[in-house]
Amino acid sequence: MGSPEVCMNFVFTCASFMERSNHRLFLSQKGYIEWVSSMFGMQDAKSVVTPLAPHFKISCRQSPITLEDKRYMEYVAFAIVVDSLIYAMACTCPYISQAVTVVSRFMANPKKAHWEDVKWVLRYLKGTTNIGL
Repeated sequence: MGSPEVCMNFVFTCASFMERSNHRLFLSQKGYIEWVSSMFGMQDAKSVVTPLAPHFKISCRQSPITLEDKRYMEYVAFAIVVDSLIYAMACTCPYISQAVTVVSRFMANPKKAHWEDVKWVLRYLKGTTNIGL
């Protein structure tokens, strides 16, 4: 994951810009979102326009049934990615709250379909790095 100094710098750094003429403060986590995307191999992914697509049918019935599914998900850092999304949502990306809430329901027993949903949210964040508070 990198040295602790680098990780802590990205986690706790929030870029801010002040427009003196309009008396506005802009908060963004562009660096953090880019770091999370790169940590999970999504840096070259194409961005999407919705945080969670309507064609996703997310349910607990999608939990891993076969041994192959369980083994695949053992090597996926599902909880870490969802935790990263929760952090981004709480700090500067409240517009992903519904999508993060939906995918976080499956942290205890995720399936490959749930992982695809989380990657979709990461792709959405990749396209919204210039949006902030």
